[in-house]
Amino acid sequence: MQFIKPDINIDFIGKRTLAYGVSGALILLSIITLLIHGGPKYGIDFAGGTVIQVKFAAPVTPDAIKQGLAEIGIEQPTVQVFGEARENEYLIRTDVSEQASEGLQEKIGGTMKAATGVDAEIRRVEMVGPQVGKDLREKALFAMFYALLFITIYISGRFELKWVQSGIMVAILIGAVYLLSLMNVSTPFLILSALIVSLVLFWFLQFRYAMGAIVALIHDVTITVGIFSLFDKEFSLPIIAALLTIIGYSLNDTIIVFDRIRENLRKYTKNPLDVIINKSINETLSRTILTSGTTLVVVLALFFLGGGIIHDFAFALIMGIFVGTYSSVYVASPILLAWEKATGRR
Repeated sequence: MQFIKPDINIDFIGKRTLAYGVSGALILLSIITLLIHGGPKYGIDFAGGTVIQVKFAAPVTPDAIKQGLAEIGIEQPTVQVFGEARENEYLIRTDVSEQASEGLQEKIGGTMKAATGVDAEIRRVEMVGPQVGKDLREKALFAMFYALLFITIYISGRFELKWVQSGIMVAILIGAVYLLSLMNVSTPFLILSALIVSLVLFWFLQFRYAMGAIVALIHDVTITVGIFSLFDKEFSLPIIAALLTIIGYSLNDTIIVFDRIRENLRKYTKNPLDVIINKSINETLSRTILTSGTTLVVVLALFFLGGGIIHDFAFALIMGIFVGTYSSVYVASPILLAWEKATGRR
């Protein structure tokens, strides 16, 4: 199936300066949003606490729910509507720790009924201690960092045949990160420093394709995280799974474009690199649109029909599909051209 003519010639590379400006503005907005909010808004998976999902038989007010919770020692809870308003379902978040929550599920049903005068059904109660939340938060950061490093091995080995160099570099970085983590260095600072060192090593070791792919993936994750912060959405374990999915999706699209660039470099040896890159993007454009479009249809179905539990997960994937497709065309590929201009090497 092909919706785009094979001889199409859109000047993607010619608009790379505008694309750099758009990407820079989105990344800057993401950083500013995170600074204003004091970092990501963590769910109970990472911050610790308790989430209670309650369904009432008739409409009730949040104030009545809070009054009932206060009677069992839960002060200053956050109460929000869950799903459609007509379903009379609420999500209650509280800082009550796991140790202080024994028998909470047994107490809350009767308390809610007494405070609101309406029968209450406890759908779920999830409790995470603060230390467990901290450990999960650190492991999530390490998971994304290690995913990027192992992607480096694959990209460098497949496109530049530098399996040994990339393997040694990744092993050294993982060892250094592990040792520093044992010294109680702040995990976010540690991961950020390791990523910067990785990009510097890519430059000196001439991992051109790996540099393009990793910069594009960092671009995708940063903007997606910024959008979540902008809309004040919570980060939980499903969202981390969505970010890892976005990394894999964006990388797959980038590899397709890189593969065509490599083929065309051998076929059109006398053409300028910008012409070859632009031709390669156009040749893979039909495949990119079909893949992104069909994936987007499925994710949109999850977003609108999947219910409240999976809503944020689907939202992250929707943002990731748009940003990942954009970065494969306007971020990863132009970096190869920028590399040639900076080093004078094809």
